[in-house]
Amino acid sequence: MNPNSDPYEIRPGVPTVEVFRRLRTDAGLSDKAPEAVALALPNTWYGVVLHHQGEPVGMGRIIGDGGTAFQVTDICVHPAHQGHGLGKRIMAALTGELERRAPATAYVSLIADGPARFLYEKFGFADTAAHDSIGMYRLMGGR
Repeated sequence: MNPNSDPYEIRPGVPTVEVFRRLRTDAGLSDKAPEAVALALPNTWYGVVLHHQGEPVGMGRIIGDGGTAFQVTDICVHPAHQGHGLGKRIMAALTGELERRAPATAYVSLIADGPARFLYEKFGFADTAAHDSIGMYRLMGGR
């Protein structure tokens, strides 16, 4: 292999249910039921899968209504491949698509876990609390 060639490739699309679940858990994110993932993946507005020499090692998705509201979700990179700017490459691909296709008035949100907030800030995301709003969530099984 050419030493100057990039072993990583970002491809548009979504992974299989199995790969989605593995990428999330390998990266320390919560697992999701296979039935839920099978319902969710076809409803992705835009997604990318990061491959290392053909093997999926990261991903990211945008979900939403296609006009007024979008959410960046499922950003993850396998720990063995972290620290090489790959999360930034995933975010660049996702935000590039938002800039190309989302209306100027669209609201784009995300939930930042831990230090990932610093990555998202580089792409123009800010704390919602700064705008008299606060992000909230509800887990359906966690009543």
